[in-house]
Amino acid sequence: MSATVSRSAPEERLVNLVVALMATEQGLTKDTILSSVAGYREQLEAGASKDALEKMFERDKENLRGLGVPIETIGNRTDPDDLREARYRVPTAEYSLPDDISFSPAEVALLNIAGSVWGSESLSVDARSGLRKIRALGIPVDEPIIGYAPRIRVRDASFPALQRAIEQSRVVTFTYLRPGEARPHERRIRPLALLEYEARWHVFGFDLNMDADRTFLLSRIVGDVTVTRAVFPAALRAGAGERALAGLRRVADRQQALLEVHPGTEAALRLARRAEAAPQGIVVPYVDLHVFADELASYGPEVRVVGPDDLRAEVVRRLQATLHLHGGAA
Repeated sequence: MSATVSRSAPEERLVNLVVALMATEQGLTKDTILSSVAGYREQLEAGASKDALEKMFERDKENLRGLGVPIETIGNRTDPDDLREARYRVPTAEYSLPDDISFSPAEVALLNIAGSVWGSESLSVDARSGLRKIRALGIPVDEPIIGYAPRIRVRDASFPALQRAIEQSRVVTFTYLRPGEARPHERRIRPLALLEYEARWHVFGFDLNMDADRTFLLSRIVGDVTVTRAVFPAALRAGAGERALAGLRRVADRQQALLEVHPGTEAALRLARRAEAAPQGIVVPYVDLHVFADELASYGPEVRVVGPDDLRAEVVRRLQATLHLHGGAA
């Protein structure tokens, strides 16, 4: 099974979605978004099912909300629960500054430089094309779109403390729960870099207990991170992010999943960018067996794990647990 759908970066699709949702006050319907916004439009034209694209849009919407983008849903006034013709928009008023905030000339200059990145000239060809299509449908569009800056909010509570410790070159301690372990264990590390890989945040550092470099998933840190008074040379941070990323890529190269995916589904759309075609299906590299099993199980019947055996067993275990939770029989 070959991956025939577009492999445009999810980040580009999210930016184009934000641009479209900010471009009109009255909002856009889901059908308009799927047929007009770059990243969805190509998938639709390539034959992806509407159901798969709607699932992708719902996930994208939640991801943007998690990043601090306020996406507003405008439903039927007479029946608020009826979302069949709901419209979605990003209210630009959410980004206006209070009247009592002022900036020095130097600060204004820096803000202008940063804001120019999001000025109308920075819009991609796909984003401009999407706006033209939306306008052609008779929906008012405001151009140029300026004054938007993404507000990054990290969901993992341990991120701020780790970032502060890295900046101050201080040792940290935290409890970490690995899959399959009954209780978490304390870790004491020199944090050297925070990095995002496969849409998840990791901290890379030198584990003082293990006397070796280690990479930890922030989502598995239990409780608070303690920033100690112990310091380490700031020079140790040089190149740490690149080393960590190279290490994760080496792990992914060693771990390859063979999957059979139903074409035109959400699973096919989301896995295509990371996949290579194989005679039986697609091959997808992965870093963490349990994290990847969570993702694959979330697709339900849209994907079947051919191998490796341990990954297939973890996916089956999750599906059986879901079935049991809802009163079904395995």
